[in-house]
Amino acid sequence: MEATSGREEPVAEELVSVAHALSLPAESYGNDPDIEMAWAMRAMQHAEVYYKFLKLTKVDDQIYSEFRKDFEKLRIDVLDPEELKSVSAKEKWRPFCLKFDGVIEDFNYGTLLRLDCSQGYTEENTIFAPRIQFFAIEIARNREGHNKAVYNSVQDKEGEKGANRGAEEKNNKEGEKEKETNKGINKSGETSM
Repeated sequence: MEATSGREEPVAEELVSVAHALSLPAESYGNDPDIEMAWAMRAMQHAEVYYKFLKLTKVDDQIYSEFRKDFEKLRIDVLDPEELKSVSAKEKWRPFCLKFDGVIEDFNYGTLLRLDCSQGYTEENTIFAPRIQFFAIEIARNREGHNKAVYNSVQDKEGEKGANRGAEEKNNKEGEKEKETNKGINKSGETSM
């Protein structure tokens, strides 16, 4: 098979390197901040690539173009339930949804859709919607940059976890050093030799 890009060889090298690293005993690894930072940077790169190129379906382009053709002015960052559920809205949405019958599996199954894309899934922030409506709105939110708030808040939380974990590890190391120092001191306070 021909290589379609120059990316296959580095990926193979990374896999061999990872396989070798995973075969080593756990004791051979310490809490090296440089290694932890490298892993964190790699994870962030992966997340950015995934987020940037996130595809919800194989026909995202078709869904997005049809959606914006039919609902050019629909505000998608904060949805008005009336624009999705009123009788007049349903009359407009029905032909759009039917375009994807046979294209999207279970296109008309119900799913939860966030009303305000800057917030997560809560009872107050969700509405029940057909699957194709969910895809159309979430694809548009991704492409038009509206989902960045949620993405950034997840990244911030992950960063806080990493920072907290780093502080805990530092405190643990300091505690271990203190224990080692105290081992050499007997009960009467004299240093043993």
